[in-house]
Amino acid sequence: MIHLDDYVTDVLMRDLVSHDRKPVCFLVYLWLAAEQQRRGGEVQISYQELAENVGISKSSAQASVRWLTRRKLLSAKKRNVTAVPCYTALAPWHKAAAASSRKVRRQGT
Repeated sequence: MIHLDDYVTDVLMRDLVSHDRKPVCFLVYLWLAAEQQRRGGEVQISYQELAENVGISKSSAQASVRWLTRRKLLSAKKRNVTAVPCYTALAPWHKAAAASSRKVRRQGT
């Protein structure tokens, strides 16, 4: 069973689907996050394989990766220019929550 952070369905889905008007980005993020959890680490996959796994076109997979990377929801790295990328689904809301709780603790002391 895959565990999803409540933030993904409560906030991120609405943000990507309604605000950004990019529902395919949400599907790509969701699939990569689940696959990352299954594998226990980064996901090395081509655009074509990603597209087939999510059920979208290759160009939609490319556009989604580009958008998610720009939104800092996805990290992509390559060993060289022609290598298949390795993706890591990021959860920047965890950093924000940690920073907020540190700030509250400092103000309370």
